[in-house]
Amino acid sequence: QVQLVESGGGLVEPGGSLRLSCAASGFVFTDYAMSWVRQAPGKGLEWVAGVNNGGANKYYVTFVKGRFTISRDNVKNMVYLQMNNLKPSDTAVYYCAKWTTRGRFYSNPSLDEYDHWGHGTQVTVSS
Repeated sequence: QVQLVESGGGLVEPGGSLRLSCAASGFVFTDYAMSWVRQAPGKGLEWVAGVNNGGANKYYVTFVKGRFTISRDNVKNMVYLQMNNLKPSDTAVYYCAKWTTRGRFYSNPSLDEYDHWGHGTQVTVSS
């Protein structure tokens, strides 16, 4: 079955960096776009970044552009989110999500586009 396992979260000071990883299995990884979605305390799910199945096309929500970089390794079946210059407002649980439809990908997608989610990894930005 499909499994998505996130890692790499933790506590970091403002201005610091973290690299999140998502290990994917149970499906043909190269057929599907992948996204990172987060949920801040007391708030709803919020799309952060996405990468298409081949890895060449990437989209970001406005407030992380220039700070976060999404990438994928189609040999290792991994998705990454490099987060630099972190801010307290980035504090959230970060989820890796798989798109439902092969080849489908666009910016700022509806949450309905995903059929599988990981359990999440906590990122806390605080001094």
